Amino acid sequence: MAVFGNKKFISAADASKIGPRYRVMLAKHPFLLFGLPFITVMIAGSFVLTPATAIRYERQDRKVRQLSREEELRVGKSGRKVDMKDEYYRLAAKDLDNWEQKRVKRLPGETDGVL
Repeated sequence: MAVFGNKKFISAADASKIGPRYRVMLAKHPFLLFGLPFITVMIAGSFVLTPATAIRYERQDRKVRQLSREEELRVGKSGRKVDMKDEYYRLAAKDLDNWEQKRVKRLPGETDGVL
């Protein structure tokens, strides 16, 4: 019996196309034609996405800014004085058994969750 060779037949029509040539070269050099471009894309993506995430966190930092010392002192004075005993007795005096459920008004365009 004859032994067939490992070299695959490539027709003349397929020899000029890039797809079949790439497939043959990929079988011979898989890291060079698949692994290296993949790793390059991953590393390049990391460098591209780093500034995008930095912009995201900078925008968040602008929203949550530090208070100056004067603003800190004014924040505590605006609220009412709270006494724990008074709050306890005020909440204990409420009737928690008789209540009725009220729907919250939804924003325009927001689903209300009713089927």
